[in-house]
Amino acid sequence: MGLAMVSLVLSLLLWLNGLLESLERPSVGNDLSRRQLELSALAAPAVPPSLRPLLVGVDPGALLLVELEQQAEESGDSTTASGAAQAAGDREAWISLLERALLQLRQGQPAAARPLLLQLQRLATADDRALIEQLLQVPQGGSWPVEAVGMLQDPLVRRLSCQVLGDASDCAEPAAERRALLQLLGINLLPALALLAGLLLLLREGWLRWRGKQAPLPDLVGPDLGLIDVVLLIAGGFVLLGEVLTPVLLGPLLQATLSALAIKPPLADGVTVLTMYLGLMAAPLLMLLVLLRSGGEAPEGGWLQFRWRPLGSVLRKSMKYLLIVLPLVSLVGWLQQHFLSDVGGSNPLLELVLRSGNGLTLACFAFTAIVLAPLFEETIFRGVLLPVVGREIGPLPAVLISSMVFGIAHLSLGEFPPLFTLGLGLGWLRLSSGRLSTCVGLHALWNGLTFTNLLLLAR
Repeated sequence: MGLAMVSLVLSLLLWLNGLLESLERPSVGNDLSRRQLELSALAAPAVPPSLRPLLVGVDPGALLLVELEQQAEESGDSTTASGAAQAAGDREAWISLLERALLQLRQGQPAAARPLLLQLQRLATADDRALIEQLLQVPQGGSWPVEAVGMLQDPLVRRLSCQVLGDASDCAEPAAERRALLQLLGINLLPALALLAGLLLLLREGWLRWRGKQAPLPDLVGPDLGLIDVVLLIAGGFVLLGEVLTPVLLGPLLQATLSALAIKPPLADGVTVLTMYLGLMAAPLLMLLVLLRSGGEAPEGGWLQFRWRPLGSVLRKSMKYLLIVLPLVSLVGWLQQHFLSDVGGSNPLLELVLRSGNGLTLACFAFTAIVLAPLFEETIFRGVLLPVVGREIGPLPAVLISSMVFGIAHLSLGEFPPLFTLGLGLGWLRLSSGRLSTCVGLHALWNGLTFTNLLLLAR
């Protein structure tokens, strides 16, 4: 009892500190908004004129310029590169700065663009200086560089530079424009169809429940553990051993191994994320194994009630609830965006995925997010916490508590509302299906959808 209370107090303090620190982390939301507008500006010529206002807007270039200037004002410096852009080699920030200058030049604002170009001239590499020197001569002169090197390898930068320095009628990038259009359709059209399907399913579920035609909930079966065991598992195993002790012990060994094998970023980032998550899982899963073996005979389906068979039924149930949860999480995200300021605190993995172009690195990220995280988190939160708490205070309060702990455990105040909502959907799925495999499936599908969107938005 004493050890459990100490673990709980320490864990709560650590989680509180992590949530407060998340306020200082940058949000990936600005990057996502900017990238979507960049794709819209690039794809615009490939969109039929009748569909252009719906898919990309009347003037996506002007919208992109407004977004870039707004982000510059929010960063506290609207005339020079941000601190991130001044870091050597930050190509993404340099491209954003150059896009802003090019859009200003295209709109006939050379005086506004000049300070940005001068700043870039001091920061940029030799590959980019020739382009910047030509842009500094606009509107008096300037010529189109022959070689597409440096930032000119980006298709939107290349087209905007051509429009400013060359013949605007000969600046098309048909292959890049078609690819950007396909990316936009994947980002916007498919989720919109999924939202519509989810709304219809929600209405159907509500109608069936109102008519009393919903099947009764199955018995909530879970591990034969007490609340003290769960506190020790989550506070002691997951937080103290997994989140605190594992990085201290495993981090130096991992870095030494990466150095010895000459594995460098970005691949080193992927290997680090994968290895550290495996280390995080080890202690709580080992504790859970010991706790389960000390109990009596397991019920049919096992203590955790994974029950993967029939697999087709699991996949259908997971997909159905993905569609149901999607509009609910989207609504919460929309309300948060419109009524609360951006509190930052995005998961650092989101930015790593967005900026990494290495296939092996992305494979490490994908395996961690789509396979390991759903298996581990559902085992802890819906496999153990929910049924044990549900046995003590009832299933519905247990869904609320497990959802709250699930949201807090991600240590991001900005992401807590949508994660809490997702947790409610996962908890209700655990109650209504009577199995944990459907929760793992839904969680994997959700993370897979997020991961795919990030890949589509990546440069």
